[in-house]
Amino acid sequence: MTALAPYVEYARKAFAREATYRIELLAEIGSLALRVYLLRALWTALYTHNVAPMGLPLHSMITYATVAMLMSLVLEVDGTRVIREKLREGGIAVDLMKPIVVPFAYFSDGVGQTLVHALAILPSLLISLMLVRIDVPPAATLVVFFFSFALGYGVNFFVNFLLNGIAFWTLETFGLQLIVRWISDLLSGQILPLAFFPGWLGRAVFALPFAAIYSTPLLVFIGIIPPRQWATALAIQGAWLAATAAASYLLWRAAARRIVVQGG
Repeated sequence: MTALAPYVEYARKAFAREATYRIELLAEIGSLALRVYLLRALWTALYTHNVAPMGLPLHSMITYATVAMLMSLVLEVDGTRVIREKLREGGIAVDLMKPIVVPFAYFSDGVGQTLVHALAILPSLLISLMLVRIDVPPAATLVVFFFSFALGYGVNFFVNFLLNGIAFWTLETFGLQLIVRWISDLLSGQILPLAFFPGWLGRAVFALPFAAIYSTPLLVFIGIIPPRQWATALAIQGAWLAATAAASYLLWRAAARRIVVQGG
């Protein structure tokens, strides 16, 4: 337990830091409620004109879009951006001299930030329920959904870690991250179900790591992935988690031997 104490402290300080921005958090809740309302109107109009994925009724699509919005409150928090910031400021050298596992410290910082934004899920959900109808799956499905969500959170962290880690060589990754974020939002299933992608393109996007972040948990939630396929879906997520974690480990080992601090 003593070994974990520094990382718990990182998470606690990040929570306290993020909690000071209460107005921003309230604005985030209001923004989410507005987006849920607009998405309901959009999907209702699209279904009226028969633009819909096969086998997915309107209420399931609205549930999918709403839950995706709630998930984004957590998944859009990027705790690893601190890598880019510390490289520019020179603080990365100080972190490397501390008796800690630096990537784990950044992960803990991200968890602290995430917990603050997770607190916004309940009021956002309550507001959403006043605007839309959300299907609630059985308890067993909810358990698998949350486990799948946790795996997706891990994959998302390591994808962000890899992108920010490139800053060890380029010193700036903001432009690249914007491009990858746009691609990720589209190919992860956050904006629309991957079932919209036809044929070989659909199979290709399902095979990418982005699908493990949003699509798999959401498809479990609305029942498109049935219980008999849960083990396979979770195994694929676990494989992507292991692959991105291994790639992050290799990148960090290479980066720690080659530190170029801008202005340091």
